[in-house]
Amino acid sequence: MEKIIHRLRLSQADAHYGGNLVDGARVIALFGDVATELLIHHDGDEGLFRAYEKIDFLAPLYAGDFIEVVGEIIEFGQTSRKMHFWCYKVISSRPDISSSAADLLVKKILVTEGIGTCVVPKVKQRIKHE
Repeated sequence: MEKIIHRLRLSQADAHYGGNLVDGARVIALFGDVATELLIHHDGDEGLFRAYEKIDFLAPLYAGDFIEVVGEIIEFGQTSRKMHFWCYKVISSRPDISSSAADLLVKKILVTEGIGTCVVPKVKQRIKHE
């Protein structure tokens, strides 16, 4: 199965705490968006997120950072799809220099990693796999 990759810039609206810190829940919501796209590719249906078995927050994100959210299906059941997710910071905002300064990171930083399971009921699976 292919990986789905979303890239976006975190805005001031994403800042939830002092110092423009972005709430980890924002990344979890993005994992859900990637999961939805994976399920549409695989099953032709959005499915439902069942549970996360692991979420690790490894580094902070701030308004103005650019991130890459990646997901792939790692296990298939009859209706369940176990997925692995990663969120990387690829550009870091630099408000300490100026309001528009940013650094392209030579090595992207893993900020969040997760594993979760979604379910697509058999009656909603429109794409058949041999």
